[in-house]
Amino acid sequence: MIDYKPQLEEIQQQLKKGIEILNFPQKKQRIKELEDMTSEPTFWSDQNRARSVSQELKNLQTLVKDWENADRDVKELLEILPTLQPEKDADSAEEFKGMVKELAGRFDRLNRESFFSGKFDQNNVLLSIHAGTGGKDAQDWAQMLMRMYLRYCELRGYDAEVVDQSDGEEVGLKSATILITGMYAYAYLKGEKGVHRLVRQSPFNAKNSRETSFAMIDILPQIPVDDELNIRPEDIEFEAFRAGGKGGQNVNKVSSAVRIKHIPTGLVVTCQSERSQIQNREQAMGILRAKIAALLEEQHSKEIADIKGARTEIAWGNQIRSYVLHPYTMVKDHRTDYETSQVDKILDGELSGFIEAELEWMSREG
Repeated sequence: MIDYKPQLEEIQQQLKKGIEILNFPQKKQRIKELEDMTSEPTFWSDQNRARSVSQELKNLQTLVKDWENADRDVKELLEILPTLQPEKDADSAEEFKGMVKELAGRFDRLNRESFFSGKFDQNNVLLSIHAGTGGKDAQDWAQMLMRMYLRYCELRGYDAEVVDQSDGEEVGLKSATILITGMYAYAYLKGEKGVHRLVRQSPFNAKNSRETSFAMIDILPQIPVDDELNIRPEDIEFEAFRAGGKGGQNVNKVSSAVRIKHIPTGLVVTCQSERSQIQNREQAMGILRAKIAALLEEQHSKEIADIKGARTEIAWGNQIRSYVLHPYTMVKDHRTDYETSQVDKILDGELSGFIEAELEWMSREG
């Protein structure tokens, strides 16, 4: 049997070091402060502040819990190790091997997250999907991608809410925006931005011919209301309209959907997921803040690029990933060269391999 003791002791030492660097006593004190805030009678009177506090509390609780659970599990495995007798109980030895592998993978994730240092890496994500040219095939592909990311969020433990959706005339969707809530959501998903290409036999023509479809994925960090970004009321054009599509008894009866235009930039945002116009307006303003912040970041990046040298932009028609269903099956990322033939699993949300490869690629490029 492999001697797992050195590997487990190394993980234990690294966990201890990480807990010290992350200053857990300080984080636990902050957790207590936030918990005290949430117990105040007037806590929900300011919903924007309440959501911000609740999100910070959840993130800190998750961080502390994940590291302490890993530390506890490695101690348990070290206690079990001397009792293993693989020559008598092969099943127990194999189970132990699997537990060590799972723990090592979990530690790698925690270690990676401790190095996330981007301005918005801990933020929630606004993921938008836009169907490209190709009619029904492209719109159907956009809907397949929406399902893929919703499944990824489910597997990852993130909350996901479709905040805006424009359906295709007959099938699929033209565009959609999903609010993804969870710790390091932006850090993990920002590499998904770009053009995604599908090659398959079309189910929408009699010849069942091979067709290529494109969809654009846009990733924006959700910007908290109390961030330094200030949007002046006089810079906003507001319009209410009747929601379309699915959405309950208010749909097409009251003007609950909203459209907001930011005059200085020309950015336009719509939202119709909520039954209340007030809630839709709040959601739309959140998306607008994210878009303006992204625009400012892009302008800053261009200034830096003048110094560092231009970097190739991801543009429409320059796909980052191809999903081939015919004449063979393969998903390949053209930046990292990571690929797999297990297309069904990828489309069912099992994106961790691609996202880990993206994180490594971005660390080299950045």
